[in-house]
Amino acid sequence: MTKKYVLTSQAPPLSLFKIDYRKELNPDQYAVVTEAEGACLVLAGAGSGKTRTLVYRVAYLLEKGVRPEEILLVTFTNKAAEEMKNRIEVLLQTKAKGLWCGTFHHIGHRCLRMTASEAGLHPDFGILDEEDSRNLIKACIASLGRTDSDARFPKPGVVQSILSFSVNARQSLSDVVRRHYAYLSAYLRDFEKIKRLYDEKKQKTNNLDYDDLLVKWLELLQKSDKARERFTRQFRYCLVDEYQDTNRLQHELIRLLSGFHKNVLVVGDDAQSIYSFRAATVRNILDFPEDYEGTKVFKIETNYRSTKAVLELANASIRNNVHQFPKMLKSVRGRGALPQLVKTRDTRQEARFAAQRIVEFQESGVSLSDMAVLFRARFQAAELELELAKTGVPYIIRGGVRFFEQAHIKDALSFLRIFVNPYDEIAWIRALTLQAGIGSRYAGRIFESVEQAKGDLRQIASPSFGEDLPVRVRQGFSAFKKILKELLQSKDGRPDGMIEAVLEHGYEEHVLMNFENAKDRVEDLKELVNFAHTYKDIKDFLADVTLREGFRGESLLLEEEGSSHEELVLSTIHQAKGLEWKAVIVIGLAEGYFPHAKSSQNEEELEEERRLFYVAVTRAKEDLLLVHPMTRFDYQLGSILCRPSIFTAELPAGVYEEVEVEENETEKTIYLD
Repeated sequence: MTKKYVLTSQAPPLSLFKIDYRKELNPDQYAVVTEAEGACLVLAGAGSGKTRTLVYRVAYLLEKGVRPEEILLVTFTNKAAEEMKNRIEVLLQTKAKGLWCGTFHHIGHRCLRMTASEAGLHPDFGILDEEDSRNLIKACIASLGRTDSDARFPKPGVVQSILSFSVNARQSLSDVVRRHYAYLSAYLRDFEKIKRLYDEKKQKTNNLDYDDLLVKWLELLQKSDKARERFTRQFRYCLVDEYQDTNRLQHELIRLLSGFHKNVLVVGDDAQSIYSFRAATVRNILDFPEDYEGTKVFKIETNYRSTKAVLELANASIRNNVHQFPKMLKSVRGRGALPQLVKTRDTRQEARFAAQRIVEFQESGVSLSDMAVLFRARFQAAELELELAKTGVPYIIRGGVRFFEQAHIKDALSFLRIFVNPYDEIAWIRALTLQAGIGSRYAGRIFESVEQAKGDLRQIASPSFGEDLPVRVRQGFSAFKKILKELLQSKDGRPDGMIEAVLEHGYEEHVLMNFENAKDRVEDLKELVNFAHTYKDIKDFLADVTLREGFRGESLLLEEEGSSHEELVLSTIHQAKGLEWKAVIVIGLAEGYFPHAKSSQNEEELEEERRLFYVAVTRAKEDLLLVHPMTRFDYQLGSILCRPSIFTAELPAGVYEEVEVEENETEKTIYLD
């Protein structure tokens, strides 16, 4: 009988030279890299080199003889995983073959493929992308007797968001609806039925969605002793990046995976936990020392990004949070200019000020791509966009489209476009297809009738117009005609009143039922009314909107390959996390807007809003301008006085200088006092 000789897995040969860790790392980073055995929490402040620390920690383990396949490095994006792996290989001058590096979903998928039968799955299970998942939920909704034309029932994308949040937060559907979707509470029983049908259909079709990759992975580790022992014994070291952004499902997975060797290192910054709306929870990082007995806590507080003046303001702000690990960011750079707290008369002057300072920064040698304007909510940049278009400053919206190009804004404006130009076919088709029961085919037929009526809106709004349409279509058209009648009854023809009428007579409800981030979009629409208030004539208002859209086209034409064209960045603070600019302007720092009004009576939400402010100010390398408009217009209350944001009001004297903006009436320019 032939004997067998089994070769054990060996770590790949490393480069002959050894990394000089003391030389390459600062003392805080060095301590993490060389001493992080057992349960370790690494609190890495903004701009402190957390990625560098993780990369060197993995390299250090490999140098010490830990096999690559014994290391699990979890990141939040595939790009981050690829970057870390590449940097590790450059450091060691060898391939880190076998290293388990990727997102939670990537690792979960890999584990389930290896153990499909133990997980109760067919080996060839498929994976539904978001669109596939939404279509399957759509089929489940139809099974309940709901149709696409049922405007009174939330659309599949909304239902999908609710189900996903419930899974990732490890909360019941009833809790999720009560806390985050109270306006949809009447549909709770329907959501529970859809959830059951959805799970059944996935099982029948041998499919998993993205959330299932984590749920089934967790169930496998909980129920299968064999699988749990296999993976927990294999992963001698578990390292997790951006731990402040993890949800409860991910937290439970890490607890299980690190259960045998007890070597779990998580890196994050509780002061930058800002994604609770995605089911992330700051409690994962705050409670880590309680969840893992004997936790070592490391702090990396040396900041390589910002000046001392910027960090002094950031430190002073976040100090007001009660639930946190106190940190004190220290700069390796010079003191720099004091941040400025800028008071403007109103939001229009705020926009003019920001535009003028951007031009001045550019003239002083700062490139447009090294500047950013940040804001709490998308609508806060609407007036600034118009001002930038007027001054010819090219800009991009990070992570989204421009304010007036968003679907819900264009929807609302389509009704006004019809009022101004009854022959605008595009506006007619858009407005009509928003109505239940009207698809593009019947919208086209209705428009043909509009042309035959020579665009007579009063005739079109009459009860007899469209009587020959099928019942289902006629009902939707009746809803449209109600809005049209309201517009025709508008005595002064002002755009703000017309937009308000569109919202109140069906479109706001349409938004709540059709968009996943419905509350934010309703805020946008209400701000659109406020913005339109400054226009007396609807034609002037629509002309400015059109010019703004035209500017976008011009901007995109300049983005050719090899072009040196630069663009200013406009971004919500959530989208700006992880980025940095030489000059940062934060606008809209008024109570009720930033922090958001809903957070004022809730300590947990207010602290997250303060963390959001902290993220905003720590994006700045050198120049930081915090702008407070002293008045705003509200279409329901009129002109209102805006108190400064609590986040600026609570700052101590000495960490900023105050600036008041005045008008030069002769030249109509703004200057600083």
